[in-house]
Amino acid sequence: MPAISTRGQQMPPSPIRKLVPFAEAAKKKGIKVYHLNIGQPDIETPAAILDAVKKANIPVLEYSHSAGNESYRRKLVDYYATAGISLSQKDIMITAGGSEAIQFGFFACLNPGDEVIVPEPFYANYNGFACAAGVKIVPITSSIENGFALPPIESFEKVLTAKSKAILICNPNNPTGYLYSKQEMEALGELCKKHDLYLFSDEAYREFSYTGSAMSALSLKGLDKQVVMMDTISKRYSACGARIGAFVTRNKEVYNTAMKFAQARLSPPGLAQILGEAAVDLPANFFDGPKAEYQARRDLLVTRLNQMPGVFCPNPGGAFYAIARLPIDDSDKFCQWLLESFSFNGQTLMLAPATGFYGTAGLGKQEVRLAYVLNLASIAAAMDCLASALQEYPGRTH
Repeated sequence: MPAISTRGQQMPPSPIRKLVPFAEAAKKKGIKVYHLNIGQPDIETPAAILDAVKKANIPVLEYSHSAGNESYRRKLVDYYATAGISLSQKDIMITAGGSEAIQFGFFACLNPGDEVIVPEPFYANYNGFACAAGVKIVPITSSIENGFALPPIESFEKVLTAKSKAILICNPNNPTGYLYSKQEMEALGELCKKHDLYLFSDEAYREFSYTGSAMSALSLKGLDKQVVMMDTISKRYSACGARIGAFVTRNKEVYNTAMKFAQARLSPPGLAQILGEAAVDLPANFFDGPKAEYQARRDLLVTRLNQMPGVFCPNPGGAFYAIARLPIDDSDKFCQWLLESFSFNGQTLMLAPATGFYGTAGLGKQEVRLAYVLNLASIAAAMDCLASALQEYPGRTH
């Protein structure tokens, strides 16, 4: 048999989805599983944007422009303006989800062997995107003790090499929920200016900021040639399956280079662009409801976690994730044990081991990520399960 590629062998599996077979087995035994392991919201996708697709008069479902429909990109100019971001439609490229936008950024700006500095813990799929592009993730560790605030700028400078080409952040952050302050964003901007680095900014959770507003990297002064913003409608409108995102930069050379990759995949999803365009027309107060719901879920989750003996969970400033430190020996073993060997009143919960969100080996062994994407009753029931599990787990540390 011909050999599998080195890239294929090195491609990491998803730490978020690797426990799925155990969850499926638990369900076959009749156990109810509360899924706090993945950012799949249970808030309904707005009917108005689904109706736009249903009512579309499409004699032929054609390719769109490789950058996406111009009508959609023009509407996004108005959307970003409401967030204080001034753009032209020529700065925006529609992508197949935020994932493709990140890949385009890596492909357009980095050479194989280049290094991207990322505060850890970070979105686990950055590892996969880096592997596909042949680039190296260089982690800078943030601490649960201060809620995963941006590490000191000196920490970034210490790891800079001739191969360092970019810094990648997610604001508000997945998996920590940390909301970077204006001062932290400006400090990153100055660092990128000083060392001529790209600043990649994943802004998928902009609307869900609870302790202030999320500052876009595109709002930083003097960085038009260096900022590349990656965006998506997946979490914003509870439309993960639409696979529509955006690659946004004012750097024309970067944009034109990314366009070559966009042309190679022909066009972004046609029906989903109709959905995305309709989403821009939702009322200005649309996000009030989902944001309030997520904040209530956050408050319940964090309160319940911190009431459990030996558990610590900082209060996230945005997104819909939290990382908690548990009194356990190994988060991978614990999360598998929850599905294989534990149930409470016929129920259990599925969590994501935090080890998969760290680039530094050995970190995250006592931490888990929880996505508060379920309703309040389900979160309360899941926390009942977790409290019982921590009492029963044979690998409890204290």
